[in-house]
Amino acid sequence: MKAETFLPDDYTPAEDEPFMNDMQTEYFRRKLIAWRSDILEDSRDTIEAMKDGTRNIPDVADRASEETDRSLELRTRDRERKLVSKIDAALRRIDEGEFGYCSVTGEPISLKRLDARPIATMSLEAQERHERREKIHRDD
Repeated sequence: MKAETFLPDDYTPAEDEPFMNDMQTEYFRRKLIAWRSDILEDSRDTIEAMKDGTRNIPDVADRASEETDRSLELRTRDRERKLVSKIDAALRRIDEGEFGYCSVTGEPISLKRLDARPIATMSLEAQERHERREKIHRDD
């Protein structure tokens, strides 16, 4: 395991430095780990709230409303579970030296896109082409 890269608190990846240098890689690793940690913490809070919130509600409308809320919360948690697996995949790509490169073209993904969506696996152009093809096939 290599030594941890020093990263100033105010560091932001810049276009004028080598793409995916140690500092950029460390920046995105920390961003992904923090994001993952936040999601898992929210999930734990939800589970605790659901355990505490299990109670007998005599009013049918109130019970239905609570069930709807619970269902929505569970769908949100399911989406977050899928997001955690995408974050884990991005962390693996960092470890394998593949992070930041488009899975379609092999070209670097823009830093701006990675900063906004660090789980991105395609450049914006490749993603747009992919979505257009999906839309065409969906509309058939």
